[in-house]
Amino acid sequence: MSAETITYREAVRRAMCSAMSEDPRVFLMGEDVGAYGGCYAVSKGMLDEFGEQRVRDTPLSESGFVGAGIGAAIGGMRPIVEIMTVNFSLLALDQIVNTAATFLHMSGGQFNVPVVIRMATGGGKQLAAQHSHSLEGWYAHIPGIKVAVPATIEDARWMLATALEDPDPVLIFEHAALYNMEGELPEDGAPVDLEKAVVHRQGNDVSLITYGGSLHKCLEAADQLAEDGISAEVVDLRMLRPLDTEALVETVTKTHRAVIVDEGWKTGSISAEITTRLVEEAFYELDAPVARVCTEEVPIPYAKHLEDAAIPQVPDILDAVRKVVEHHV
Repeated sequence: MSAETITYREAVRRAMCSAMSEDPRVFLMGEDVGAYGGCYAVSKGMLDEFGEQRVRDTPLSESGFVGAGIGAAIGGMRPIVEIMTVNFSLLALDQIVNTAATFLHMSGGQFNVPVVIRMATGGGKQLAAQHSHSLEGWYAHIPGIKVAVPATIEDARWMLATALEDPDPVLIFEHAALYNMEGELPEDGAPVDLEKAVVHRQGNDVSLITYGGSLHKCLEAADQLAEDGISAEVVDLRMLRPLDTEALVETVTKTHRAVIVDEGWKTGSISAEITTRLVEEAFYELDAPVARVCTEEVPIPYAKHLEDAAIPQVPDILDAVRKVVEHHV
């Protein structure tokens, strides 16, 4: 099987270009997506290729253009709405939570809202507190929407196609630190199942459960743990809503220990939800308490050394795994 080496950024761009070429109902809208080339240059060149009717620059009004995207979706279009960063999505929270997520229910099942909303999330780029938080776990709390978190080149390329086929709102969170990441994209790729987690590395001693930008730190940690004779299984959730509970139970039934790595804050986080599900569904499989490696409960700092200290790093994962593995029932 042949493959091409591309960046995560290019994978997202190809996903949007492919969708727009195949379906005239698909269009992109958001702040600076056209002439400027998009947040993190993801949509660079798309204005020239598709024109201003399908690559629409919007005013700085998240509530306005997210609302317009929801209206277009109800009207039969397939909009891709880009919000620069998850922090700015809070300005559109009313549209996402009170309209997109509820419209099907409140219309008595008459109107779906097939809108896809993309945004960058996560820290590690020295963009300070208002551009670096990981709030995807908040959205995973809300019924009526799906929350996708592509961590690989292949998922960045193919998740969008599945999301656009979904009759309900899908939020896609792209970790900002991944845009420059390079990887192989197989030529025979295809739209992915949005509801299935993936095991990226098999292991027997402990399960590392994670998503998004933390996946690659977990894989690096697993390599180092292997040198110490600890076999770590690395599970990429890929979706935070719905959560693949079956995959969680399956991996813990195999390894009997779990460490959850989540760049969100620990209090009220998606890692708390995962922990609860493991306790509810697989308590008697656990040989040690579930451990969590999360961001320190502070706004993400700008200074590099403080930002690194706040966000989960490989040494933090190694420490958590060793404590869990050394725990005796």
